[in-house]
Amino acid sequence: MKKAVLIIAVVALAAVIIVVNVNRKKTGVEAIVWYGMMPHPYKTEVRSGVERFELETGLRVLKVVGQQWTQDNENVNVEALSTKDHKAFSIYPGDPAGANALFGQLKSRGQLVVAYGAEPGLPTPVPFTVATDIKAAAMTAADKLIDLMGGRGRILNVLELVTDINTKKRDDGIREVVAGHPGVEIIQTISDMTQVSEATVKIQSALAARMNEIDGMITTGYNPTIAAASVLTEWHKDPSHKRIRFIGIDTGATVIQAIRDGAIDATIAQNPPGHGYISCMLLKLLLDGWTPIRDYQFIDAGIVIVTKDNLETYASDVRKITDGIAADLKTRYLRSPK
Repeated sequence: MKKAVLIIAVVALAAVIIVVNVNRKKTGVEAIVWYGMMPHPYKTEVRSGVERFELETGLRVLKVVGQQWTQDNENVNVEALSTKDHKAFSIYPGDPAGANALFGQLKSRGQLVVAYGAEPGLPTPVPFTVATDIKAAAMTAADKLIDLMGGRGRILNVLELVTDINTKKRDDGIREVVAGHPGVEIIQTISDMTQVSEATVKIQSALAARMNEIDGMITTGYNPTIAAASVLTEWHKDPSHKRIRFIGIDTGATVIQAIRDGAIDATIAQNPPGHGYISCMLLKLLLDGWTPIRDYQFIDAGIVIVTKDNLETYASDVRKITDGIAADLKTRYLRSPK
């Protein structure tokens, strides 16, 4: 009798262990993965939007950051993640064509993908990209700079990563705007800056070589914008230096302080938190059975030009853009489940 009771107890305990393990497996694997290519201030801001999504929905997202800003590194990391029962991925495309190959593999396995931050090559296997309209934003910045310059003058064009698929779009946009103003020219373009320190040296060198020729400067990447804000803050302390009009992109503390102090004119506030929040919200809705109204849709996450006049309000303006897009997802971009 005791032996029978012992056997029953052991069997019951084993069943409990099995149930617990199964439940752990079910709850331990996040349905959604957010992938950032490598540590970078932009990725940190995108991640904050992912964290807001988690807080508001109660869903956990696996947040993974790679080691290099290359498609090869992204492929290795994401392909490994794709074998671990995750259902959906929010991914920054490192290379237009290479990213599509990765996205196609994930789709063939029944896994959902939304691109954020940059648009992959078209056509693409993904149903959505959530990003800044890169070329349009650069054109807006260039128009603002030319206005600050009084409609004429020479521009130092400062680009960031030549390996980033957004860099060429930004450069193309700037050049298109400049071509429409006969009194404006790009006097020099400098590029390939992966660190603020590297950008600082290159900008200082350009100013030293062409200090009397440069009337305006435009930067279209985070690192060169931070560097330029610091360099121009020091530059404009010297009354013998000419005033160089400036617009950058992104809103690091150094940039905001330089605008507040009057050392630089303006910057473009992108919406990286929206890139993270909206891409994850789309994935959640797709997992819930909502379907895209078209095979592919680009969702412009919006920008705000930041000057001394709106320093205290631009962040809430950016948040309002995100909230407006999120409110429209079910009516503008998706069909309800059948």
